[in-house]
Amino acid sequence: MVTPAPTAQPPSDEPTPQDSGSGPAPEAPSVLSLPLAHLRWTDPLHWLRMGWTDFLRCPHIGLFYGLCFFLMGHALLAVFQSAPAYVLALSAGFLLMGPFLCLGLYDASQAMQTPSRHPSLRHSLQAWRPTKGSMGIFAGVLLILEMLWGRAALVVFAVSFNAMPSATGLLQQLFDPENIAFLITYVLVGGVFAGLIFVTSVIAIPMILDRQVDAVSAGLTSIRACLQNPGVMFFWGLCITGLVLLAMLPFFLGLLVVGPVIGHATWHAYQHTLLAAPNPPTTDAHRTS
Repeated sequence: MVTPAPTAQPPSDEPTPQDSGSGPAPEAPSVLSLPLAHLRWTDPLHWLRMGWTDFLRCPHIGLFYGLCFFLMGHALLAVFQSAPAYVLALSAGFLLMGPFLCLGLYDASQAMQTPSRHPSLRHSLQAWRPTKGSMGIFAGVLLILEMLWGRAALVVFAVSFNAMPSATGLLQQLFDPENIAFLITYVLVGGVFAGLIFVTSVIAIPMILDRQVDAVSAGLTSIRACLQNPGVMFFWGLCITGLVLLAMLPFFLGLLVVGPVIGHATWHAYQHTLLAAPNPPTTDAHRTS
């Protein structure tokens, strides 16, 4: 007896177990694996030129934040006149408050790169709100570093002098050849803490604003950028320090312009350094650098 051949079944549209998508989905790339640019020595000068261009495009926003830097400078001068031992430690406030004060400038630069937006002072003042949690954590980390810096500075003063020096004749006392060991130690201690703050935050705060990542990822990415480009980032830090010091000479008036220019330039430094995957749709349109 011959067994009839089985009839051909029409192809089924139902997915096989392999095609059903039931397998594990591919993992999204970690923010810590985002590619970073290999920077050139001329890049910091390019960032400053772009920062100057942004300042000219919205000078009213820049001058508002420049006025804030100007007032911070005079507050530092008041501390110098009353408690000079705290000056170097509190100068970390520029490194601590500066990047957060520049949030509005980052927002303005971001708006100028977005066709559907225009720079707005009111919007820049609220730029911190969408990422207030991450910004708060990051601010806390930098505040701890500043407090440690302040304590270390006071210890150096206490070990080197029988009493805290007064503002009168302070520079003569500090540059006295007998106090050269104190001066070297003081500068080294300040340099270590200033370096830690710079390395941790050089691109972290604009990254939190732009990509809304957590504070730890942003800080580690900033450290990665500095480790990958140590010479260029050191030069960028020197540019910022030198410009701020020069701006402080004529009664801090230079901070009215230098402060916002550096803020805008930092935004472009972040965009140039982070060769990242596309942002979420809300911010992808303006990543042009």
